[in-house]
Amino acid sequence: MNIKQALFRAKMLLAGNNIEDASIESEVLLGYVLGIDRARLLASLDADISPEQRQNFMKLVARRSKGEPTAYITGHREFYGLDFNVNPQVLIPRPETELLVDRAISLCREYKYNKIADIGTGCGAIAVSLAVTMPGIHIYATDISDGVLRVAGQNAAKHGAEDRIKFLKGELLEPLQEPVDLIIANLPYVRQREIPAKGPLSYEPASALNGGEEGLDKIGGLCRGVGSKLNSNGSLLLEIGQGQGEAVKVILHKYFPLADIEIEKDLAGIERMVVLRLTQY
Repeated sequence: MNIKQALFRAKMLLAGNNIEDASIESEVLLGYVLGIDRARLLASLDADISPEQRQNFMKLVARRSKGEPTAYITGHREFYGLDFNVNPQVLIPRPETELLVDRAISLCREYKYNKIADIGTGCGAIAVSLAVTMPGIHIYATDISDGVLRVAGQNAAKHGAEDRIKFLKGELLEPLQEPVDLIIANLPYVRQREIPAKGPLSYEPASALNGGEEGLDKIGGLCRGVGSKLNSNGSLLLEIGQGQGEAVKVILHKYFPLADIEIEKDLAGIERMVVLRLTQY
């Protein structure tokens, strides 16, 4: 069997199990088995694969057909042009979260911020991306799990950023010992009733998804504590779910009645980010 034939068989199996982007998923999985990137894979469609490679590949395809995310199968996910290690302890980074990184970079450059806190860092995607892009910035990254922080630390070391990120264990802002210029948080915001029992989301850690009845439990908790952890000219970036923008604005206005607060949409037109900028009190 050659690469082209293996990809065709896998694509049919994945599509038959309602897996979106079956062709790309097949290519990623086979490239992982063969230890080559997608470009080289597609340039070698007539090359044969061994029976062992075919068997290993089809085992992975079977796992994906049952809904297990490809990122957990391969242990990798690309984010902001970087390769991140992931496992079922951490949420899989999403492309829309790259908007937070873009906005953070913009704010740091405009207001000369040099101290950032990434709250609920997960695999470290946001913190590491910022450290790589802005080497002069100092970053705190917090999470409640030792296992999660180990993954984040591995990713920081992988990209040579371990000396610019200080990982702290604790709930939300509690580990921070000093105020920072910018707080970034991609906290659980999925409404509890919307978390499926089956499908890809069911493989991800519930603690990283479940935001409570309205999806705002963790976000509300963070907002209550921001005042003592943010410098007087600082900013806050929050990733949110669809339809949550106005509710988050109400929460923030309660604690920061004079702050500038904006809701920004992603490329699909969905409310994705709340940006708070402190004014002088």
